[in-house]
Amino acid sequence: MTEPNNELKKTLGPLMLWGLGVGYVISGMYFGWNLGLAEGGTLGLAIATFFVIIMYVTFTFSYTEMACAIPKAGGAFDYARLGLGKHWGYLAGIAQSIEFIFAPPAIAFAIGAYLNMFFPQLDVTLIAILAYVIFTGLNIVGVRSASYFELFVTILAVLELLLFAGVSFTAFETRNLTVNALPNGWEGAFRAIPFAIWFFLAIEGVANVAEEAKNPQRDVLWGFGSAITTLVVLCILVFTTAVGVAGWETIVYPEPGSAPSDSPLPLALGKIVGEGSVLYHMLITIGLFGLIASFHGIILAAGRSTLELGREHYVTPFVGVVHPRTKTPVNALLVNMGIGIIALLTGQTGEIIVLAVFGALTLYIVSMIAFFALRKHHADLERPFKVPLYPVFPAVALMIAVVSLLALTIYNLALFGIFVGIVVAGYVSFLWYQNVLEKKVQLAAESE
Repeated sequence: MTEPNNELKKTLGPLMLWGLGVGYVISGMYFGWNLGLAEGGTLGLAIATFFVIIMYVTFTFSYTEMACAIPKAGGAFDYARLGLGKHWGYLAGIAQSIEFIFAPPAIAFAIGAYLNMFFPQLDVTLIAILAYVIFTGLNIVGVRSASYFELFVTILAVLELLLFAGVSFTAFETRNLTVNALPNGWEGAFRAIPFAIWFFLAIEGVANVAEEAKNPQRDVLWGFGSAITTLVVLCILVFTTAVGVAGWETIVYPEPGSAPSDSPLPLALGKIVGEGSVLYHMLITIGLFGLIASFHGIILAAGRSTLELGREHYVTPFVGVVHPRTKTPVNALLVNMGIGIIALLTGQTGEIIVLAVFGALTLYIVSMIAFFALRKHHADLERPFKVPLYPVFPAVALMIAVVSLLALTIYNLALFGIFVGIVVAGYVSFLWYQNVLEKKVQLAAESE
């Protein structure tokens, strides 16, 4: 179990948790989601997003019950381990790690692309790697400093999205939402699922800092609830206003026949105020903070997730150490950065997003199964918050997550193979380290 010198410092209140919850996700409003328009058009992505919102609302309420009852840095890993056993715990842990480790490279590439718009002489990949070094360093310094910075950039990013929506409404036309609304038929709606999920991916990271909350049973509830409310409102605003400016194709393709863009909001703004406008440059500059908020926040959550796997010997104990001075998971942060940079160097932003979504959906499915197991086998567990409309909420979240995973697999078989390969390779490592731990325990018992 967790040793005393590996405990994290309790410094976070509800406002900080709101900042982290929104910050983890908010980059999804700035880029990536528009790639779903290329698959499903306005209607296809809207349908996918509608069901994804239902999934996230019901999932978040269910997940909050477990996070308040079991405020541990491992999040879903700890819930599945207690409710279903260590093998299911491994699956939840590795799925969570895949989500949290592979989402940042896609965001880092977007940060590089944004800065490259202003400084074309700078290499996009180099900027992305530098961002990794800077924000991993900030997380190493301490969670209080990291969370204050996260709150600051998140507030700026939210205000920028509201300003974008206000400017876009001046050119909004309802008919633009109906132009070529379903270009690939109903199949397009299924193909758009991973990009709809990108709107909300990683909100569950709030649970990974529950161990560092001053009053986790109360603060986590407020953090999750306020964050999901904020994100649903922003998602609807950004989606409708961006497409309503001049149709979905204008925020996907910079020019007819070109490759899909990772910058839908600048494309929409360019149609309204022109690319030379002061307002255009101001909004794009502030928009960079949205990417930074998610990048920095998910790095923070990923460090806690990897730490917990190491502390429990599910992966190498090297990553399960908390630095004695900073009280942060330094080794886990550095290892995650190394893996992220390797993924970044592939340059496959869309594929990296899909891989992260595979991890997220697996995590959601295992978490909801663990939810029912905890209710059944650990009914005496203190639950400061209970999900409303039980068992409807967790059942709906589970059902939509399963359908989404099936659809994602059908249309991304090669990436599913890579995902399974990572899970299997990690499982071999898990068995090895668990065997080593059992031998150590046995030797210790014999020597007493």
